[in-house]
Amino acid sequence: MLDSLIKGIRCLFSNKLRASLTILGIAVGVMSIVIVTTIGEIGRTQINSELTGMGMDSLVVSASVNGITVLDKDDLDTIKSIDSVENAMPLMNMITSSTVREKSSACMVWGVNEDADNVIDLQVLHGRLINKGDIASGSKVCVIDETVALSGYKRSNIVGKKISVVLNGKAEEFEVVGVVKNGVNLLQNMLGDIIPDFVYIPYSVMQDIYSKNSFDQITVKLNSAESSEKTASYIKRLISAEDKADTVSVENLLKQKERMNSIMNIASAALAAIAGISLIVSGISIMTVMLVSVNERTREIGIKKSIGAKNKTIMAEFLIESVMITFIGGILGFLAGAVISVISCLAMGIKPVMNIPMCIAVLIFSIVTGVVFGVYPAYKAASMKPVDALRYE
Repeated sequence: MLDSLIKGIRCLFSNKLRASLTILGIAVGVMSIVIVTTIGEIGRTQINSELTGMGMDSLVVSASVNGITVLDKDDLDTIKSIDSVENAMPLMNMITSSTVREKSSACMVWGVNEDADNVIDLQVLHGRLINKGDIASGSKVCVIDETVALSGYKRSNIVGKKISVVLNGKAEEFEVVGVVKNGVNLLQNMLGDIIPDFVYIPYSVMQDIYSKNSFDQITVKLNSAESSEKTASYIKRLISAEDKADTVSVENLLKQKERMNSIMNIASAALAAIAGISLIVSGISIMTVMLVSVNERTREIGIKKSIGAKNKTIMAEFLIESVMITFIGGILGFLAGAVISVISCLAMGIKPVMNIPMCIAVLIFSIVTGVVFGVYPAYKAASMKPVDALRYE
């Protein structure tokens, strides 16, 4: 077997140009799959990060009696006391418009409490977040997206400035106490005006403006995703019993996130499969090259057989040559794809992420391609009769 391996490697480089071009074809095929799968993995990771920043790894609880919301602070405390719950916050929201220096734009106003940054991803750039004092005093203060500040003042630090927000049909003036980079900045950059700007205000102020004593919803962050279904059912039973609500809904955003991940994985696999067609094309070129090699070495095969070489030895020699082509091409393609992916990520300021199991599978597939498309030429070489081979001109 070792002798067949040495001879296979030696024969591989007997025609350096032909071998190099064939290896290049395999390398390009593997490189394209690695790049496509890396793009898919980076996209999935980035979108997951954005969804987590939006609070998509949580439960959203709502309850009503005769269409009137009934969730209150007692319900919030009850939910917080559940062992599987890490944190919970009241939530009130309204799509409206805001005005910064006479420039109006669509925005979503979130009525939150001091736990907002524990449930959704809020990175403070300037100032501070909503605190307990703001909630207790009903202060008309707000925390805004960086995009709101940039659109009005062309700079991010506008702490102390005023913005106007339309609530309940009336323009209300709020003082900016903080500017944040939130969990949807990438989506806002990608989708432009589809996703509105976010403005965060104390929920108590929103209750006063709309003359409410209840919350629209309660957002619940869990200790573990595994307990989401069980916790959702328990919260639903608990709220139904305590508030005697006729409608209780616990929306499991984790499940929606999992479904979205499944869709992205399928899309990534489909793209990889399309890129994998290039490997099949390269496999056909391998078969062509190996058949040419068999014809060129017909007399050599005849001589080997006449001095006692067995069919399996001849077959192993050609198969090893075919596999070596795909193995070398696969390694080079993997390295080229990884380097290009890492350089591209660093250039765009994105953390490089690779789907290592998929890349290993691609390497294995490239080797299998060499075996599959090398079998027929190897079999043809092994099945030659010594007399016919020696007569070949």
